[in-house]
Formats: sequence, structure tokens, C-alpha cells
Amino acid sequence: MQFCNRTEAGRLLAQQLTAYANCENTIVLGLPRGGVPVAFEVAKLLNLPLDVCLVRKLGAPGRKELAMGAIAADGIRILNHGVVDWLDISDQIIEQITAQEKVELDRRERCYRGYRPFPKLQNCTLILVDDGVATGSTLRAAIAILKHHQPAKLVVAVPIASPSTVKELKAEVDQVVCLQTPEQLQSISLWYKDFTQTSDETVCALLNAIHFERGAVPADEVENK
Repeated sequence: MQFCNRTEAGRLLAQQLTAYANCENTIVLGLPRGGVPVAFEVAKLLNLPLDVCLVRKLGAPGRKELAMGAIAADGIRILNHGVVDWLDISDQIIEQITAQEKVELDRRERCYRGYRPFPKLQNCTLILVDDGVATGSTLRAAIAILKHHQPAKLVVAVPIASPSTVKELKAEVDQVVCLQTPEQLQSISLWYKDFTQTSDETVCALLNAIHFERGAVPADEVENK
């Protein structure tokens, strides 16, 4: 079954997450950019706060899809020492790639959040949402970063992923909610009738919309204060 778009996927996903509706200390986190429209529908229908999980995968040199680590805000960096040792990646190369990815991380932080503070995640239930999982490297990087914040519970919610990926994720988080698990996944885009690339403007508009509904100040207004 193809999803019409990310909006429909988010609404269908929310139907499988109703146990978390209106729960205190529960936050929906979308992976930019494509995961945010899905997460928006989940947060809206469950009446939960929405934020973004800003993380940048550190791709191994010459093998960008292979994550040797990840970085997040506040200088958090997680390294996959198994990959680093296997490929004999030097500290100099690690620092160089970290600096490159930090530029984009900082840009997205300013663009999406402005000066609005990052929510407290410790002892909270976190619902991490993306529009689908292909290689899973960025999602796993996000999981590693979120675990650093010591949440009470970590849930991964995605519309589509392969059965093997879902099995692996279940070993890493408390719960995995996935609507479809085709054996032949190929590209995530094939499972959406409309898989138009999500823009920065769309991410900002969705975040501001749900913050406005919940009485918070939009990021652009916070930045102008």
C-alpha cells in the first residue's frame, strides 16, 4: 500500500500510538526534514508537544552512508569506535568531518528553533518519528544521541521499514511502531504517491503552527526579541 503523502502516513501512525495521547512528559521528535510532517500529524492528533531531533551523522570517509558517529547540539558527539578502528580513521579526519557537519547542524538549529530552548528530555517518553527507514544510519545516530539525555522511554515510530531493520531497532529502543514492513523495501519514495522533498520553510511552518496551538512563541518571534 502506498501512502498518499507524509500527512496521511502521520495520521495512520498516530492511530497506532493512541496510548500516548495527552500523556504528560511525552514529546514527539521529528527527524528533519522529511520526518517532521509525519511527526506533526502524530503530535497534533495525540495532543503532544513537537520538536525536532537535530542530529548530523558523521559519515566515514569515502563511505558517507556508513556512520562512524553523530553530533548534536551542545557539543554532544557519539563515536562508533568499531567503525573508527576498522577503517583506521585518524583523529584529524574525525575532527575535520565533525567541523563540516557542525556547520549544517548549527544552520538548522538557527533556522528551526531560533532562540527557543531545547526541551528537557531526561525522564521523558520520547517518540522519535521519521518518514521511513532505509539504511537506518541517521535514525540510529539519533537514537544514540537521545539515549545520552537519559529518557524514561524511547519509542521509534515510522510508516515503513524492512523487517530486519525493525528487528534490529527493537533491540535498541523500548518500542518500535511501524505500519508496513515489506521484504523488498528498495527506496522509501516508492511507498509514497507524493514524496516531495520537505523544505526548511515547511519544517519551520509546522513547528511554529503546533507551538502556536500550544501557546508557545514561534521561533521567528523568539529570535526577534
